Amino acid sequence: MRIAVVADVHANLEAFQAVLAHAAAAGGVAEVWSLGDIVGYGPDPAACIALLHTYAYVSIAGNHDYAATGVIGTEDFNPLAAEAARWTATQLSLEDQLWLSNLSAVHIEGEFTLAHGSLNDPVWDYLVSAEGARDHLGHQTTPYGLVGHSHLPLLFTEGQTRLQEALLGDGEDVTMGSRRFVANPGSVGQPRDGDPRAAYGLLDTEQRQLGFHRVPYDIELTQAKMRAGGLSDYLAQRLEEGR
Repeated sequence: MRIAVVADVHANLEAFQAVLAHAAAAGGVAEVWSLGDIVGYGPDPAACIALLHTYAYVSIAGNHDYAATGVIGTEDFNPLAAEAARWTATQLSLEDQLWLSNLSAVHIEGEFTLAHGSLNDPVWDYLVSAEGARDHLGHQTTPYGLVGHSHLPLLFTEGQTRLQEALLGDGEDVTMGSRRFVANPGSVGQPRDGDPRAAYGLLDTEQRQLGFHRVPYDIELTQAKMRAGGLSDYLAQRLEEGR
């Protein structure tokens, strides 16, 4: 089975459409797995939820999903993120709010454990270090894990003597072998590794591979929507800088 693995879509419809079109052109997918923060920051929260729902999907919650529905407060958000969360709440139907608020923070799907942050703290933890990954893998009961939140395409793999870590680029593949790993496909809607192209993963359970991909999208259109909606110009500008 082929699965599109997306994280941190952040209400960026153009980026979400672009990665799903890329996956379709590569042979199509049977499911989409969303690793949290499908809303927040961007201009099209309801449309991104609706697009996800056109697929067979698995979805977990991120901090922005919970903040937009009042499950958590925004006191731990930076001011721009908190403002965007409040704006997002005004754009969601009651049905969308109920769906987001009822999402689980952790989910096991076959050989994979899905979390937004990490198993150390599924909502808030940024899994960006070998030390954090070691703690995460200590809680992971499945061979493989998938996380989001950091907006960085990262891989942490158990080795014989130490944990191996890598920042992965476009077109790189990871084999599902005997060594356990936890991977982050990067952010669809707001990459922060200096590459503004949308990032996502393409999982092939038959070929036993997880591919990392980058896809260009219409950044200017997303920026125009953000500015027209009254969202922060800083949040719009950062899209073209990949930060």
